Amino acid sequence: MDRTPDAAAPREARPSDLGPAADALAAAFADYPFTRHTIAADGHRERVRRAQRMYLERVGLPHGRVWVCGDGDVDAAAVWTTPATDVRLFAELAPLAREIAGDRAAASEAAALVLQPHRPAEPVWFLATVGVRPERQGRGLGWSVLVPGLRAADAEGLPCFLETSAEANVRFYRRLGFEVAAEVDLPDGGPRTWAMRRPVGAAPDGRTAGP
Repeated sequence: MDRTPDAAAPREARPSDLGPAADALAAAFADYPFTRHTIAADGHRERVRRAQRMYLERVGLPHGRVWVCGDGDVDAAAVWTTPATDVRLFAELAPLAREIAGDRAAASEAAALVLQPHRPAEPVWFLATVGVRPERQGRGLGWSVLVPGLRAADAEGLPCFLETSAEANVRFYRRLGFEVAAEVDLPDGGPRTWAMRRPVGAAPDGRTAGP
């Protein structure tokens, strides 16, 4: 008997997931403090979607790792860069990022400048973006779509790093083994942003993973 796929089971993204994943991430980030501060209010939702599609199409799928949840449609997505991701890519994408940011481009660049000293110099898996469609939140999909990346980083013997501008997310990420490395108030009235690092083998709920 054929089984119906589990929509909550994570899987690596395919090119056909690009549009649905961008839609899911745009919905998740529509009112996020960091994107409100760094992306223009004019046409904000579509600008956020373009930014998320950029991460997916130009960074995650070709040069990083992407996991999604959802059968057919995408309910959640997580995009990672790894030490294999060529950092020169971000310089190439800078003109597009400025165009997407619109009249908040200066704020976006100022935020990047103050966060840069707190970003790791050593090789890490960096969580570029993760989100769950608002109507599907609270069902464990964020956890589900993040765990494969954490396991992959552990398999390579590498820590993980992320930044979040929502205090509620800090508690969520602590449960996945992350700890706060720095708290930064972004310039020009921007939101407080937490830099968080997860050591190799830190299991969910702060336990250390066994062999």
